[in-house]
Amino acid sequence: MMDTAIMATNDDHEFVAFRVGSQEFCVDIMCVREIRGWTAATPLPHAPDFVRGVINLRGAVLPIVDLASRFGLPDTEPTPRSVIIVVQINKQVVGLLVDAVSDIFTTNGASWQATPEIASDVVKSMVGGIYALEGRMISLVILNSIIPTAEKVAA
Repeated sequence: MMDTAIMATNDDHEFVAFRVGSQEFCVDIMCVREIRGWTAATPLPHAPDFVRGVINLRGAVLPIVDLASRFGLPDTEPTPRSVIIVVQINKQVVGLLVDAVSDIFTTNGASWQATPEIASDVVKSMVGGIYALEGRMISLVILNSIIPTAEKVAA
């Protein structure tokens, strides 16, 4: 997986950090297509609970994943500060609903800490590591785990 490969190298990588509830997460900036303001999504019947629906992105249908819901946190109530981070996961483009983008930072793989062993298997499948930045703990999201293969068909 690309996310864990980052941790295995000493090369510098850039990351986009964002807030979901009271926690901070990040993704590799190379996976980010764009960051845009919140747009109400059209619900899809029988979609997984964490899929808010779809929006029209310049003529393309873009599924929107509520990351809070996906991580088992209370659903996000969109505000004017809420954003959609458009990312490429394998060959699919997906929008991630988050509370706000908080930072862009550069670091190398040696700076990351492994996800604690005490974490559940679900957490370990979605968080590739933790980075301490100026007193903040930022978890690296494993994008491949956001939409599991079986649920890609449903979305």
